[in-house]
Formats: sequence, C-alpha cells, structure tokens
Amino acid sequence: QVQLVESGGGLVQPGESLTLSCAASGNIGSIRATDWYRQAPGSQRELVAHIARDGTANYTDSVRGRFTISRDNAKNTVYLQMNGLQPADTAVYYCHTSNMVGSWKWDEWGQGTQVTVSS
Repeated sequence: QVQLVESGGGLVQPGESLTLSCAASGNIGSIRATDWYRQAPGSQRELVAHIARDGTANYTDSVRGRFTISRDNAKNTVYLQMNGLQPADTAVYYCHTSNMVGSWKWDEWGQGTQVTVSS
C-alpha cells in the first residue's frame, strides 16, 4: 500500500501563489504516476496535472502555464506550484497515484487539501 498526505492549502487572494505537497510513504516503488485532482463544490473531480515516472508532465488547459508539477524523489514528495491563482481554482485538491506491482494495479488517494482563492 501507499499512503499519501497532502499539505499546503489555504486562503489566498487572486493573483497569489501556493505550493501544494504530496508526501508518499509505504510501497514507493509501486508508484507509476502521480496526479493532482481537484473538486469544487457541486462539480466533478477533475485532473489538474500529471507527472509520469519518467518525469513527463501534463496539465489541463485551464492551468497550463500557471501551475507546475514536480517531484523530489529523495523526499518521496510531489509538488504543485500554483501561480496566478483565480477564484475558479477554488477547490479541494487531491493527490492520486497509479500503482503497480507485477500484474496488480491499484489507485491511492490522499485526504485532500482545501485551496480557496478570494478577495
């Protein structure tokens, strides 16, 4: 199993920045990719950013150029640097990993961290 703990959320004003962290523990070697999702009230959970095991990153259109996903392998932590935050970015942000050991595949989720962008 893999345990994920997110941190770094908070209340910021439009245009400000936040960095979210997702610290992984447990069967780290099983992680094949890490994603950040978000879910706003009344909305479906959406994929925000993805980083593959080889470091390849992808973003949803609404955050491309403003958000950056990165990984520190020594700390088993994935970050989401969020710049130019807008009220539309308000949501609970979740860390997700895709895991595999042999032919066994599974997903893990963190508990989420609230990001609120408001003046």
